[in-house]
Amino acid sequence: ATVKVMGGEDWKLWIKALKDADVLEKDAMTVAYSYIGPDITHPIYYNGSIGRAKANLYKTADELDAEYPDLKAYVSVNKAVVTQSSAAIPIVPLYMSLLLKIMKEKGLHEGCIEQMYRLMHDRIGAKGNVPVDENRLVRMDDYEMKDEVQKEILKCWNSVSESNIKDIADIDGYWKEFYEIFGFGIDGTDY
Repeated sequence: ATVKVMGGEDWKLWIKALKDADVLEKDAMTVAYSYIGPDITHPIYYNGSIGRAKANLYKTADELDAEYPDLKAYVSVNKAVVTQSSAAIPIVPLYMSLLLKIMKEKGLHEGCIEQMYRLMHDRIGAKGNVPVDENRLVRMDDYEMKDEVQKEILKCWNSVSESNIKDIADIDGYWKEFYEIFGFGIDGTDY
C-alpha cells in the first residue's frame, strides 16, 4: 500500500495523460519530491515500506526518461520538513526539532519555499546540466546532510532527555511550523 501511495505510479500516469493529450512540451522537465534522511532515522523511516516506495519512485524517473526521450524526469531529495505525515512517524519529530535548532544556529535553515526556490533557481533552472548524484537524484538535502550538522545532531540525539530537550531542540519552532500547516500561529492573523 505504501508503494502505491508514495511510489511513482501516479507520476507515470500523469505524464502519460499529458503526452496522450499532446500537451507535454518538448524538453519538459518533471520533478518528484522525496526524502532520505540520516542513518539514525533509517530503521523507522527508510528501511521499511517507505524505503520501498522511494525506490519505486527513483525507478519511475528512469522509466520516464526511457519512455519519453523529449522529457527529463528527476527526483529531488529534499531536507526534512514538518508535514502532517512526518509528524506521525515515530522519532521523526524529535529528529526534526534537533535539526531545526542546529540548522538555524548554523544559518542553514530553509523553509519549504526557500528550499524550492533554490531547487528551481540553482538546480533545475540552472544553465547546463542539472546537478545530480551517482543515483541521478537532485540532492536538496545537502545542507541537512552536511557532516557538521549531522555530527551535532548525533551528539544531541545521544544525550537528549526530558530535562534538556528544550535546550538542545527547537520544540517551539517545530510546533510553529506544524500549526502553520493548518493556517494557525501566523503572526498578524486575527483568529
